[in-house]
Amino acid sequence: MSTTAVTPLTIQDAEALVTAARHAAEVSGVTVSVTVLDAGGHLLAFRRDDRAVLISGETSTRKAYTALQLNTPTADLVDAVQPGGPFHTLPTALDRPLLFIAGGVPVHRDGRLIGAIGVGGGAPEQDHGFASAAVRSLA
Repeated sequence: MSTTAVTPLTIQDAEALVTAARHAAEVSGVTVSVTVLDAGGHLLAFRRDDRAVLISGETSTRKAYTALQLNTPTADLVDAVQPGGPFHTLPTALDRPLLFIAGGVPVHRDGRLIGAIGVGGGAPEQDHGFASAAVRSLA
């Protein structure tokens, strides 16, 4: 059986994701922080604009981590963490807190998870749009 190697998320990819997300936000008049993690959860790129709310940096990082760990956009998880939902107790089961609001999006290459991007600073729907636009631009 042979396996096909997948190019990992590079620093150049990560910087391109940050640039694309920030551009999408600026076009909408929103100031955001952006975090990009590789497949192992290591920080590859981070940008917090001085005009962004201070906590937006932590928010973007937690969104990226959540999208990476669960390999799904955080926007798709909001209902799952409500009381009675399948992930209701999940944040206490992991060693890092997760964040279940829109703005975290996994990054795939050739069908494999290679990282994640998190955007914080705008409304959750906006953050999701900025992160998704950045991922689309990488393709």
